[in-house]
Amino acid sequence: MTLTPDFLTIPLAHRGLHDLSNGIVENSMGAVKAALAAGYGIEIDVQLASDGAAMVFHDDRLERLTPESGPIRGWASRDLTNLRLTGSDETVPTLPAVLEEVAGKVPLLIELKDQSGGTGSAPDDLERAVAQALEGYQGPVAVMSFNPHMVANLAKRAPRVTRGITTDGYSEKEWPDLSADTLHQLREIVAFDAVGASFISHDCHDLNAPRVLDLKAKGVPILCWTVKSPEDEVMARKVADNITFEGYTAPFPA
Repeated sequence: MTLTPDFLTIPLAHRGLHDLSNGIVENSMGAVKAALAAGYGIEIDVQLASDGAAMVFHDDRLERLTPESGPIRGWASRDLTNLRLTGSDETVPTLPAVLEEVAGKVPLLIELKDQSGGTGSAPDDLERAVAQALEGYQGPVAVMSFNPHMVANLAKRAPRVTRGITTDGYSEKEWPDLSADTLHQLREIVAFDAVGASFISHDCHDLNAPRVLDLKAKGVPILCWTVKSPEDEVMARKVADNITFEGYTAPFPA
């Protein structure tokens, strides 16, 4: 499956169109609704709850975004949907609730957050939950992950869903817990064909990496993360087909 044209023409609001100064928290339903109102595509993250539900939340722990502490996997979905997000009147949404809200109106990019603790293999509970939530969904949607094992798992669980790999320059300084061989494999996006990926979303400050340019030359769609200014957008679009943005109002291409 390949990305629909909307993914290459409509800027993607990173974690929704969030604005904490106005009480709109990242990955909240408010951020989703704000992006919809502006006509932007939406990028969201999903983590696993203790009962196997896919929750729209970036961190693997609760401290940064809620008054509570500890791993999100220690909470059931029913409790997370009642847990207030800091600086907001909203709570942690489930993926099915977000899918119902988006309802195919704009492209939706879903990032599976690593459940292995190091881009390795792990039980595919999150992939199964996402695949189940997407059954019957109508509209432009794609799923990606930094972890190629998770992308491969999704291919088995939901072969008709477009999938890609979230990628990076993978320096030893930024990823100190990964071996040199693992860093090389990830940096060179070795798993791209094996997992049936049809796009990448790469660090916007590393788009001139040889492997990225090689994939672009082969016609692979290049998305990028996370553009935070008009100046960065100008640079990113020299390579990237589309951007994931936050912190400013991204223009729609003419």
